[in-house]
Amino acid sequence: MKKRLLFLIFVSMLSILVIGCSSGESDSSSGETDTEEEQSGEEEASGEKTIIHFAAQSDSTPATQAAIDTFNEQSDKYKVEWTQMTNDSAQMHDQLLTTLSSGSSEYDVISMDVVWAGEFAGAGYIEPIDIWMEEDGLSYENYNAGSMTSGNFKGKQYTLPYFPDVGLLYFRSDIVSEEDQQKLISGDYTYDDLAAMAEKYMNESGTENGFVYQSKQYEGLTVNATEFTNQFEGIQSGLETMYEFTTSEFVPDDILNYTEAETHTAFETGNSVFARNWPYMFGRLKNPEESGATVTADQVGIAPLPNGGAVGGWLLGVTSNSKNKEGAWKFVKFLSGEEGQKIMSTQGGYLPGYQPLLENQEVLDSNELLTFPGFQEALKGTIARPVSAEYSKASNEIQVAVHKYLSSGEGLEDAVQSVDNAIGE
Repeated sequence: MKKRLLFLIFVSMLSILVIGCSSGESDSSSGETDTEEEQSGEEEASGEKTIIHFAAQSDSTPATQAAIDTFNEQSDKYKVEWTQMTNDSAQMHDQLLTTLSSGSSEYDVISMDVVWAGEFAGAGYIEPIDIWMEEDGLSYENYNAGSMTSGNFKGKQYTLPYFPDVGLLYFRSDIVSEEDQQKLISGDYTYDDLAAMAEKYMNESGTENGFVYQSKQYEGLTVNATEFTNQFEGIQSGLETMYEFTTSEFVPDDILNYTEAETHTAFETGNSVFARNWPYMFGRLKNPEESGATVTADQVGIAPLPNGGAVGGWLLGVTSNSKNKEGAWKFVKFLSGEEGQKIMSTQGGYLPGYQPLLENQEVLDSNELLTFPGFQEALKGTIARPVSAEYSKASNEIQVAVHKYLSSGEGLEDAVQSVDNAIGE
């Protein structure tokens, strides 16, 4: 009996030693597999998918969730989980900045306003994607030009489009001649041509102004300065043209106080023949009960702006601290690509950032604006605001310098120098 008891104790100790060794091997293995590939391999072996954390604003349409669901269904290796952030752009910016600056790996993929990309890239918060694009055979030309430029910092590409927005020229098609309409829609015209048309058609059909746009000292002025100066390629000539418009008879006397709201009100109520604004204004024209518009949508045409429209909207990027960059890139590539962008357009009404979809009938049917030839031209020729690691500071300097010059007509050289310094920061 005593021998049997000793044998059982020996067996128990041996078992403990074996388990202990096994645990030790497991711990060691865990330490050695602290890499993305090995982690994924373990999860694949266990049948679990690697979670990709996606931080993006809420979406009142089903599009974003539908795109995520489609990606998850197709991927054997990754599953995207969406953290829905606030739709308050400034608040979302600060929340992302707090997380990213702490070195957190909480998010693998983030959505960004187009003007944040330079800041996040400059701070090292997001990854350059040129090599991944090259390896996967992605062509820059297939994506919205302004969106791509907005995500290009110091020669490296950091983002792909989530969904773009674009500045447009609206015109009264019941006033402007067919010949001039075709010229506008083609995009083959200049700001001087636009000024001539504004002078020619103002006062017709009850209009009081030829052209309205955004010239108050705020972000909208940076956008309009971007367009007048052709993405700051011609700062002096662009500012001189803005001043000629400001002091002309065809714009309102208080044009230096105009934001988007004053612009859409003037155009919708029949006060102006031409207006520079974003696509949202077309929705207001289509809903006069809510907007109070007296001009109907069938009285309106759409054209690209002379030098191209500044791009707005949102971008996608992979965070530098992501522990799952491979999966994060696969999701960004999907959501910005043909399938993801088609879902965003057809189920959410978003403009496609993947250019070949501008010829897809399902996408065209999903958004009436896309059926306007002038709108299509506008989407093909978008331009970007300055890409800066300190965008807010740069934009503020541009606004101050340009508004000061437009208000007095004096200090052109100083304004040019100030803008040049701001975009060079």
